[in-house]
Amino acid sequence: MSACVRVRAGAAALVALAVLAPASLAAQRGVPPSVVAADADRFEHKMSLITEFGARAAASPSYQGQGQRTVVNEAEVNAYLRLKAVAQLPKGVVDPSVTAPGAGRLSGSAIVDLDAVRKSRERGLFDPAQLLTGRVPVTVTGLLRTRAGIATFELESASVSGIPIPKSLLQELVTYYSRSAEHPDGISLDAQFALPAGIREIAIQAHQAIVVQ
Repeated sequence: MSACVRVRAGAAALVALAVLAPASLAAQRGVPPSVVAADADRFEHKMSLITEFGARAAASPSYQGQGQRTVVNEAEVNAYLRLKAVAQLPKGVVDPSVTAPGAGRLSGSAIVDLDAVRKSRERGLFDPAQLLTGRVPVTVTGLLRTRAGIATFELESASVSGIPIPKSLLQELVTYYSRSAEHPDGISLDAQFALPAGIREIAIQAHQAIVVQ
């Protein structure tokens, strides 16, 4: 399973950013005491089990229909993002965290380098992105909806340093930080995406997610 897929499966609020944390800045800021290495190990192990089950189900009809449910919790996801996902994710965002209030709702936050986005192209005097400066906290909240192996993220709110921003401005941040060889134009906030490894649903409950294959 790719790094981007792991983030989507375990922390879908940041599908909106599809980003997180270079090692050097993470080290400078330090890892909060609440982040436990054992939690990161558990999340990594669970992702391996999900990937392996998906591969077996795809290769062998005898596995199809058996099903598997894997519970991942908030602490495991955050520990993995802070301790193990550093090298896999794009430069420009640090200190990632995810919370799951429940009922499908997710919230993700990170410190984002807005200067890099602002300077990425020529802008007019009244372009709202001209206000994007420095490294500041960006928070995104919304609903993850999954069914029959397809997921969408329904944005509810986004803010920079606690100040609400429009969806168009968040989309520019997402586009900039999610560009890749596979997605040269970045990821659209409104786009559906296929869940990996034969995952059929991800049920977001309070402080945890149940991955159903």
